[in-house]
Amino acid sequence: MNMAELIQLVAVEHGVAKEQVRTILESAFAAITASATGGEEVSLYGFGRFKLTDRPERQGLNPATGETITIAASKKLAFIPAKTTRETLSAAMAKGAAAP
Repeated sequence: MNMAELIQLVAVEHGVAKEQVRTILESAFAAITASATGGEEVSLYGFGRFKLTDRPERQGLNPATGETITIAASKKLAFIPAKTTRETLSAAMAKGAAAP
């Protein structure tokens, strides 16, 4: 699912204009990004948590040459699903509803 599909789904489900849904989702994502950038953990009850983590410098391979390269340290926005989300995903995978 991409952003346009999510907007369409929410708009139809709630009988709201797609532009209004787009504005609300963009605002929500901006708030999550701003909080995480500030070092704050964002917890959405029943869904999961977003947390900024550090990725240390590491060694990798250049796929074109096979040469060893150093990959710079960076930040990553990690998502940790809530228990209910994990259980829902596990149940769906057990039924074969969504295969990766």
